[in-house]
Amino acid sequence: MSDLNIGEKIAQIRKKQDLSIKDLAKLAGVTSSLLSQIERGLANPSVNSLKSIACALNVPLFTFFTCEVNKEELIVRGNSRKKVVLPGSSDVVYEMLAPGDKDNLEFAIMNLAPNTSSCNEHIHHKGVEIAYVLKGQVNLYLDDDKFILNEGDSVKVPIGTNHRWDNSYEKDCKIIFAVIL
Repeated sequence: MSDLNIGEKIAQIRKKQDLSIKDLAKLAGVTSSLLSQIERGLANPSVNSLKSIACALNVPLFTFFTCEVNKEELIVRGNSRKKVVLPGSSDVVYEMLAPGDKDNLEFAIMNLAPNTSSCNEHIHHKGVEIAYVLKGQVNLYLDDDKFILNEGDSVKVPIGTNHRWDNSYEKDCKIIFAVIL
């Protein structure tokens, strides 16, 4: 939030709509002086002033509280995915599909070589896991139950459920999964 500048955001939207400070001030029911000070970061607007300005600009109030995103950074190219190899097991490789690590979402492809498991012990996490078998066949252990999933099958693993993926077959297995924290 430290790089959030509400006044700057108001000025950008106002200029895009080809409005002068005087025009926007009149539409919003605030003084031109106040609006100018807000845009220059010299005054903090009240919630009521922000609501009036948002209404006059015909934008949702939350627009002033969002940061610009570099859209190029939203793309993960297939040939430049981050790969994670778990210590002690070069036969389990995760390809990260989502950029960054600051979201409440993990999105990846798990590559399981034949006769390997995602982990030695069952694990669980604080989020829900949704998975889809892209290639091959895999055993999924949910608590004490074993399920065989084939290419095209999908599963939802509830929060806190102990689970483990196991490829006890002769072919590679690829599983795309998302964990929503």
